[in-house]
Amino acid sequence: MLQQYLGINKAVGVGVTIRRDGSLAINACNVIANAKRLDIETKIVGLQSFEELSKHFESKSLVAVNINGKGIVHKQVERIDLLSQNNFSKILPNANIEEFYVQNFISDNWSFVSAIRRSDADRIIDQIRELGFVPIMLNLGPFPVFTILPQLNLYDTELIFDGHQISRDEEGNWVQYQYDEAAKSPFPIKVESEKIDEQLLLAYVSAFQLVVSQRIEPIKANIETLEKAEAEALSKKKLQVYGSIVLAITFLLLLINFVLFSSLNADNIKLAYRVSSTARTFSDIKSIQDNIKSKELELQVLGWDNGVSKARLIDQMASCLPQEVTWKQVDMDPVDNDESRAQRTPIFKNRQIRIAGLSEKVIPVNEWIARIKTQHWVKDVTLDNYVFNNEANTGQFTISVSY
Repeated sequence: MLQQYLGINKAVGVGVTIRRDGSLAINACNVIANAKRLDIETKIVGLQSFEELSKHFESKSLVAVNINGKGIVHKQVERIDLLSQNNFSKILPNANIEEFYVQNFISDNWSFVSAIRRSDADRIIDQIRELGFVPIMLNLGPFPVFTILPQLNLYDTELIFDGHQISRDEEGNWVQYQYDEAAKSPFPIKVESEKIDEQLLLAYVSAFQLVVSQRIEPIKANIETLEKAEAEALSKKKLQVYGSIVLAITFLLLLINFVLFSSLNADNIKLAYRVSSTARTFSDIKSIQDNIKSKELELQVLGWDNGVSKARLIDQMASCLPQEVTWKQVDMDPVDNDESRAQRTPIFKNRQIRIAGLSEKVIPVNEWIARIKTQHWVKDVTLDNYVFNNEANTGQFTISVSY
C-alpha cells in the first residue's frame, strides 16, 4: 500500500536533440503521479538553451534526460544479453567501452545498442545540474518509447514521430529503426486520450520511466553516478514518507492519550457525583417506593387497565352471540364479594368481565363460550352457573371472561 508513496511521483523529462551544426533543440515536460493516473503538466517545445528550463520548472526537480542526434550511435545487431568490451568492439571497432555510456534495448532477437561519449553526455548533464536540477536518469534515442506503446494511438506496425521511423512485426517486436529528419507522424499522437506534440514524446517517456521506475525495467544507459543519485532520491523520499508516518502515529498516540485522559477524568467526575448523589438519595428510595405502591393501588381502585378499550371487548363478544342467548347484564372488573367481606373494603376482580343472561338451553351458552375463546385477547372463559327458572320457562346463566 505504501509503494505508491515510496517511489518518485513527480519528474521532469528533458529531450535534447543535437543538430548537425552542434546547436540544441530542447523539449521538456513534467509528469506527476496522482493516485493511479499520470498527468502531463508543463509542456515546453523548442527551447534553445538549458537556462530556459529554469523559467518553467522548479529548482531541485528530479530530471530524466533523453539525448539524440549528432554524436549518438545506434546499431542494430543480433541479440546481446550482456555488453562487454569484446562484443562492443564488434559494434564499434577499436572503441573502448569505458569511454562511452551505452544503452542496450533488446526486442526479441535484436539488440538496438546506443552509445554516446561520456564527455559529451556529462557536459549536458552537468549543465542541467548547474541550474539546480537533479539529473538521475539518461536514455538515448527513441527506444524508451517501447515502454509507453500501450498508451499510444497506433494504427499499424509502423511508428513515426519527429524524424524517428520504427518498424515492428505483428507481435509488436521492433525489427528496424532509421532516422529521417523530415519524417513526421501522419496523424496527431495521443497518450491515452491526451494529444501530445510529437517533438515532446521523448521528453514525456523519459519522465514517465522515472516516475514508474519501481514498477518497470526502464530502458536507459547504466551510469553509476546517476544511479547513485536515483538511489539517494528514493532514500530521501522513503525517509520523508516514514518520517511522516512516525509523526502521524505520534500525533495519533498523543490524541488518543488526550481523549482517554479526558474520558477517564470525565468518568471520574461522574462517579464522584454518583457516589454523592447515591448517598443523598438512598434515604429517599423507600419513600419513593411507598409512593409508587400508593399510586398503583389508586389505579387498581379506579380500574385502569393499561388503556384497554373495554367497549371494544364487549363489542367483540356481542358480535359472536348466538340467537338463542339473551344478554341481560355485563360487569367490568366486578366486585369480589368474598375478598371485600374479608378485607372490609371493596375489592375488584381486575381484568375480568362478568356477563349474565338467559337461554332455554345450555348448549348455545357453551357455543358462545367457545366463540369467545377464539378472541386473541381472551385468557379464559368459565361458566359460573346455569339454572333453569320454571316460572320464566328459561335458563339463567353467568359467565366470567378473563383478559
